[in-house]
Amino acid sequence: MALISVSNNALQNITAVPASIPTGALVLLSTQTASASASIEFTSGLDSTYDSYVFKFINMHQSAVSHLQFQCSTNGGSSYGIPMTTTFVKAVHDEADTVGALQYDTGSDLAQSTSFQLLTENSSNNDGECTCGILTLYSPSSTTYVKHFISTMQHNRDTPQYSDNFYVAGYLNTTSAINAIKFQMNTGTMDDGIIKMYGVK
Repeated sequence: MALISVSNNALQNITAVPASIPTGALVLLSTQTASASASIEFTSGLDSTYDSYVFKFINMHQSAVSHLQFQCSTNGGSSYGIPMTTTFVKAVHDEADTVGALQYDTGSDLAQSTSFQLLTENSSNNDGECTCGILTLYSPSSTTYVKHFISTMQHNRDTPQYSDNFYVAGYLNTTSAINAIKFQMNTGTMDDGIIKMYGVK
């Protein structure tokens, strides 16, 4: 195997990376915009083309104080309910600078449950407040292994006014290929915001 090198010796002098070195580029596959949407589903493009898929949530705003959640499908979105085992950790800090904590939330994780997995808790629906974040799904088309995911979300909590950062991870316990994913609030609608799906090259 040949050794690949760049012609510049110092990192600050590198102007281009050789084409044969993978850069892990994100390839935008789909964009969906919420507009009083009960849910947002990606039922195409989630296939064996890429080893992992990234979903970016941009300025998600909902009609009610609610939790953003997701589930996956092995039949193109005809049904959702793959057993999941997950972890749910959150970091919180209030506007008054009186509370700051990092905690595991046993009420928001799943243990071989077919329920939707929470990605946030009590997201505010106040004007000017929203939710942003990212979820990565690994090897959804594998027919050998279960499907792992990891998510980081940031939002404004409704009451009291907190900055909440959520770290959610786990696996969907199926060796069948996952080919659809659904996002929704546990109550109300997604009134505004964008979800983008990328393939990781």
